[in-house]
Amino acid sequence: MSRIGKLPIPIPKGVEAKIDGQTVSVKGPKGTLEFTVPDLVTISTEEDGSIKVDPVDLEQRSRAMWGLSRTMIANLVTGVTTGFKKDLQINGVGYRAAVQGKTLELSLGFSHPVKYAIPEGIDIKCPKPTEIEVSGIDKQRVGQVAAEIRKWRPPEPYKGKGIKYADETIVRKEGKKK
Repeated sequence: MSRIGKLPIPIPKGVEAKIDGQTVSVKGPKGTLEFTVPDLVTISTEEDGSIKVDPVDLEQRSRAMWGLSRTMIANLVTGVTTGFKKDLQINGVGYRAAVQGKTLELSLGFSHPVKYAIPEGIDIKCPKPTEIEVSGIDKQRVGQVAAEIRKWRPPEPYKGKGIKYADETIVRKEGKKK
């Protein structure tokens, strides 16, 4: 029995959820998102306005899709109400970031500045030259963009230089000894 899957998904005020076959579309103050649920689960609306997800049968694959589908629909509701945000920090001498129009320009110690085109639906801000805030309504796209930015210069274990998530801890190594 899925502990996550059996919980109903509450729909807050100002959010409109429509179920059309296996597709759930959620419309809120920040935008519209939709998700197609696998055929191994069924979705229904409760009388209090919440959404309920149930497996078709109790086989392993159906139970796995049950919890996944419930979480994906809950992420849609959270995305259109509050949105998602990932914070990145840049450590290193001379390393910095700046947003210029629809481009994020990173200076990461290469012989040239790295230019990253900001995708549609994603908002990137640089409150300080060493901080990057990636935000949007789609959790997967926000995480993907943050991972692509981090990929340019992942943090190294000796001095900790590079781009890291704000909540990430770098396991540091000791240098050579004489």
